[in-house]
Amino acid sequence: MSTVQSSEVDQSTIELAPNYTIPLVLIGGSLLLLPFLPILSIVLSLFGLFLLIQTVTVRLQFTGTGLDVYRSGNLIRGFPYQDWQNWRIFWEPLPILFYFKEVKSIHFLPIIFDPKTLRACLEKHYPLNVG
Repeated sequence: MSTVQSSEVDQSTIELAPNYTIPLVLIGGSLLLLPFLPILSIVLSLFGLFLLIQTVTVRLQFTGTGLDVYRSGNLIRGFPYQDWQNWRIFWEPLPILFYFKEVKSIHFLPIIFDPKTLRACLEKHYPLNVG
C-alpha cells in the first residue's frame, strides 16, 4: 500500500479512499446558519447529508484502461481514458470539485475521495492536463 490513502485492488487498480470533509463542513455550516437563515440551513444540511451518503457508498477506481465508478460494490459506470479530452481539479488549495471531459460528455464530481491520490492517479493515467 502506498503512503497516500488508497486500497490497491491489484497492481494496476487503485481505489480512492473516502474523504468526508465537504459533507461534514456543509452539515456543520448548516447548523451554524440555523438560527439566522433556517431555510438555507435546511437546504445545506440536506445537500450535506446527500454527499455524506455518496461518500459512504460511491468509490472510484483507476484501472489500467479507465476510471470505474462503483456504488455499494457494484460497477455503475466506466470511463475509458481513450475517450477523455481533459480534466481539472478546482480550487487547488481546498479541492472541492473534479471535472473531466470526454468526447461526448462533461462530468463534475464533488471531492468526496482522497484528493492527493486523485491527482496522482490522473497525472499517471492521463497526464495531458490542461487545467
